[in-house]
Amino acid sequence: MSDESHDGHHEPEREEFHHDPIGHAEVRAGMTVGELADSYGDAGIGAADVHEAVDIYAEMLGDEDVTNFFGLAGAMVPTGMRKIVAELIRDGHIDALVTTGANLTHDAIEAVGGKHHHGQVHAEGKTERDHDEQLRDEEVDRIYNVYLPQEHFALFENHLRSEVFPALEGDREDGGDDGVVSIQRLTEELGRANGEVNDREGVEEGAGVAAAAYENDVPIYCPAIQDSVLGLQAWMYSQTAEFTLDALADMTTITDQAFEAEKAGAMVVGGGVPKNYVLQTMLVSPEAYDYAVQLTMDPPQTGGLSGATLDEARSWGKLEKAARNVSVYADATITLPLVVAAARERIDAE
Repeated sequence: MSDESHDGHHEPEREEFHHDPIGHAEVRAGMTVGELADSYGDAGIGAADVHEAVDIYAEMLGDEDVTNFFGLAGAMVPTGMRKIVAELIRDGHIDALVTTGANLTHDAIEAVGGKHHHGQVHAEGKTERDHDEQLRDEEVDRIYNVYLPQEHFALFENHLRSEVFPALEGDREDGGDDGVVSIQRLTEELGRANGEVNDREGVEEGAGVAAAAYENDVPIYCPAIQDSVLGLQAWMYSQTAEFTLDALADMTTITDQAFEAEKAGAMVVGGGVPKNYVLQTMLVSPEAYDYAVQLTMDPPQTGGLSGATLDEARSWGKLEKAARNVSVYADATITLPLVVAAARERIDAE
């Protein structure tokens, strides 16, 4: 074949370049989320990444041989992502959840009758500091533009002391090991209690993530539980009761899940400990992740784990060399609903 174009211009040898011209995303009234995500595939930059994330996540969820690990960091429950995760669990799309004690705290607060509220970063005519000083006086905690009245933490403490911790004491009475329990055992009991109180009290809001996990035998791992109100309450309870959390015990069960997986996929929302805990599990497994999607806003250039690319994780042996993976750098409260909705639409149509 001639290396000249029809106008006589010499075409260079191009091993990397492939003819795949950028199209233009189409939006129209009435289109579905899946159609919008497909349209993103015609575009570049972040839109192309979102399209690939949908493609990979749909393949993960649609393959019954894939064991799905889900990492959930950041303020995802108080900002309104709770129901998405709970429904993924109920529909069998999460086999292991790794999250923060903070998300479990806020999940339980809503399960037993508390609520998060729309707020603002600062009030008109005030500096952000003045605004937060006023919130301090009014006993309202702020998570960016979300408010949480502090009395809900008292509600949470009472819930733990009346419904959760006593049940764990029962483990010892049934032949348990001197009050030593795994963190996963605590999260399991939290899910049971959340569901029971939610039903008993007729709470309008659903029972949430931990309850869904308990009802569907999905383990919740919380490796940095100390870094939360849930962890603080567990520590305070341990000062007056024979109660201790074993931080290493959960590593056996999550590693067993990795060992037994025919194929494995990871959806990582945010970074921090949940991200690393999900990925490092494969360091002691003969295999690695076949699929991985990361939704984060942290850049990779700082060398921090939260923004590190999943390609970098491949160098550690956390992903298979041939794994399908993508990192989407955008607010996860925007990308998580979009990716999940589009992936669900695709697998439901199959």
